[in-house]
Amino acid sequence: MKLPEKITISDIVDQAERATHMVNQIRSRMLAPNTVKAAPVFSITQLAALCGIDKGQVTYRISKGDLPGGHLNDKGTRREFTLVDARLWVQHYRLVNRRPAGARAVTLAVGNFKGGVSKTTTAMVLAQGLSLRGHRVLAIDADPQGSLTTLFGIMPDTEVTEDQTIAPLAYGETDTIRPAIQSTYWDGIDLVAASSSLFSAEFVLPSRQMKDPSFQFWDVLNLGLEDVRDDYDVIIIDTPPSLSYVTINAFMAADGLLVPLPPNALDFASSAQFWSLFSDLASNLVENAGIAKRFDFIHVLLARVDSSDVASDVVRGWIAATYGEKVLPVEIPKTAVTSSSSAEFGTVYDISRYEGNMKTYSRARDAYDRVADLVEVSIRNAWLSQLSEGV
Repeated sequence: MKLPEKITISDIVDQAERATHMVNQIRSRMLAPNTVKAAPVFSITQLAALCGIDKGQVTYRISKGDLPGGHLNDKGTRREFTLVDARLWVQHYRLVNRRPAGARAVTLAVGNFKGGVSKTTTAMVLAQGLSLRGHRVLAIDADPQGSLTTLFGIMPDTEVTEDQTIAPLAYGETDTIRPAIQSTYWDGIDLVAASSSLFSAEFVLPSRQMKDPSFQFWDVLNLGLEDVRDDYDVIIIDTPPSLSYVTINAFMAADGLLVPLPPNALDFASSAQFWSLFSDLASNLVENAGIAKRFDFIHVLLARVDSSDVASDVVRGWIAATYGEKVLPVEIPKTAVTSSSSAEFGTVYDISRYEGNMKTYSRARDAYDRVADLVEVSIRNAWLSQLSEGV
């Protein structure tokens, strides 16, 4: 019997090249004919829902001509509004949700030490959902894998330079994140991208700490955001699926945490490790560095919920008993809609018109809308807290 040949490093290099080539091929097909994603368009019905008004009011305002009137589609069968148009309408009708004068951007970190829990998708749809409510959002991809960057239609290792990531902050080459910010296909969302070069931050940050005992490795991202907190309403950070130096920076820069958690036994056990490791770290920082860290809110989101999985009911009970009021009263279903949109480097918000079962689409879209609504309440409360504290 002939034994299989040993796998060499060069074999792994070849495999990496094939994998990268395949991703590029898939992406070029999904985004054809251009390599830039296109934002969705909205019908009158969808626009009315975003603004919280009825269709009659939309028609009336169009006749007044003081808001974008949209355009007829190629077939001339329905009026459509661009994302830019829709956000102008939303900002007009949802004045109550605007950031009050004197308040600054609320920073939200989406984290979990386990992969495959919809962490990146949650960060993306939350950014999109909040922008559809009129907010200006900065999305920061802090994961060297660059999955959030990919969802924006940008290939991390071929289209992202190191200067477009948070790496210069880690190196100490700059004290502001501003130069790394780029616009995206989605009006209202700017991006700080990621690439595999971010792995170096895991060595640079502790090295700087060893050379300079006064250097605070955990505060680099927080200080780097200071310059742009008046430019945005919300800053959303997608973190690596591990307790890394970059993850620590994201958590310490955040005003709130959102932890996606599928209701299954393995993910529940992993979440316990997440909180244990983070609490140990935070306690050590408080004790050794004398810092005082407070979060305005911490939310646990039930994600990738399979309604056919009977065992998930038991795990739901565990989650409710463990996290109590931190658990958001909404579940993100595991549906064909979310699976197919992810396969196309998109989310439910990227879909202008769904060709499949509308009930399935509505169930997924409604769940994400509800998450955005709930998080928006926490953001408004955080703004009020800032004002009361004179921040």
